[in-house]
Amino acid sequence: KHPGSEPPLETVRPNPQDDEDGDRQQDGQDDDAGYAENETITLYLIDMQLIDGKAISELVKQEIAAEVADIVANGGKRPHLAAILVGHDGGSETYVAAKVKACEVCGFKSTLIRYEADVTEEELLAKVRELNEDADVDGFIVQLPLPKHISEQKVIETIDYRKDVDGFHPINVGRMSIGLPCYVSATPNGILELLKRYNIETQGKKCVVLGRSNIVGKPMASLMMQKAYPGDATVTVCHSRSKDLVKECQEADIIIAALGQPNFVKAEMVKEGAVIIDVGTTRVPDATKKSGFKLTGDVKFDEVAPKCSYITPVPGGVGPMTIVSLMKNTLLAGKTAIYQ
Repeated sequence: KHPGSEPPLETVRPNPQDDEDGDRQQDGQDDDAGYAENETITLYLIDMQLIDGKAISELVKQEIAAEVADIVANGGKRPHLAAILVGHDGGSETYVAAKVKACEVCGFKSTLIRYEADVTEEELLAKVRELNEDADVDGFIVQLPLPKHISEQKVIETIDYRKDVDGFHPINVGRMSIGLPCYVSATPNGILELLKRYNIETQGKKCVVLGRSNIVGKPMASLMMQKAYPGDATVTVCHSRSKDLVKECQEADIIIAALGQPNFVKAEMVKEGAVIIDVGTTRVPDATKKSGFKLTGDVKFDEVAPKCSYITPVPGGVGPMTIVSLMKNTLLAGKTAIYQ
């Protein structure tokens, strides 16, 4: 379906063979079913629209590629993104491979630096400092999670905030929270892009954010209440200690689910016409899949989708937008658009 398409009309004629009242008699013969002969009933159905993150992400990558080609044609520098990957975590391997591929499509130079899981914290921090000083590298990321013996916070704070294209450094987080130009962390930024591209109304809407992580929940709540579009929403953050979480969800116009609990949001938690953004991507074992697992969101899609005006699928919703947001931040870094 396309934005602006009319709600479908479905015309239903009662079937005399039906026995809806369960009295083992054909309805319309044994009782007055309330239908005049040849009468038709018109049902209005909610026009549920799937938010296609994959299609939007491809579009944004093409826009970035066109801008990069223009920069290079005019003698400018090709943006350069570096990524550090520690160990062999399955999810991290997949994400980093996707990021490298996205760099190719966008026309960026990319460098992948790999370490085994037993790398020392000091060795990793030394590499971070080296990338901070490397004038050719515009932005870089350290793929999380890191092994237990390495402090993620220490690594994040060692990254030069001007090259922190993941938007995790406290300076970028702080600037974002007070509305200053910065690198916004990739997943929330990707969600804003989807809301924008689908012209989803946010002003004055009740938005419930499920989850309070530093990477998604907290920045998402901050961005949804900023004085801008998308934003200007009335925001409630719910988490594992929240009371009346179901009631909060039932009243929400927009639900952003980022808990990491598969199928947590059920149909009875969602009001008719709500907008659902599903950030969850949990690998649930599935013997029928070649990979042995199925990516599952925080929303029970099949039962929730019919009630929604808009909903993101998993996979193919928020995920591709996260990677494209990293590409947008890298382009900003290459252009020194935010920090000189």
